[in-house]
Amino acid sequence: MLTESMEDYLEMIYRLTATKGYVRVVDLAEALNVQPSSVTRMIQKLGEEGFVCYEKYRNIALTERGAAVGRFLVWRDQTLHDFLTLLEARVGVKDQVEGIEHYITPPTMCLIRNLVLYFTANPSRLKELEALRQEERYPDGEQLEELRAWFFRHSDGK
Repeated sequence: MLTESMEDYLEMIYRLTATKGYVRVVDLAEALNVQPSSVTRMIQKLGEEGFVCYEKYRNIALTERGAAVGRFLVWRDQTLHDFLTLLEARVGVKDQVEGIEHYITPPTMCLIRNLVLYFTANPSRLKELEALRQEERYPDGEQLEELRAWFFRHSDGK
């Protein structure tokens, strides 16, 4: 089973491979803002699990399995970003995606993709949804923002 960290590495390896055509330990360390020694340890784990091929002082390559998972992880990230953007999430879209992505199932991701496709194809329905959003109340009118530290980190003091 992949950990959150393993997913982050696979996603970044996939992205770097797509843009640069290759991935080195130093490229991955820079992109993930970690030490090269941490990258080496994770690459060894991913290699043992059959997601990457790596020889010391060589490029990191995704296996067929690793590429399939990497492609899904990038799709998941983009789909969640599209979904929150479509719904006009006001703050911290990137942070929210990062918070959601590791805990959502592939079938639920397909449901979210379907919603994005539906609302993109039916803008009048999106306007109806926006009208509902104007209420932006919690059940029974509670003020629940104080329950989440996230609101304080991203509220600009409001």
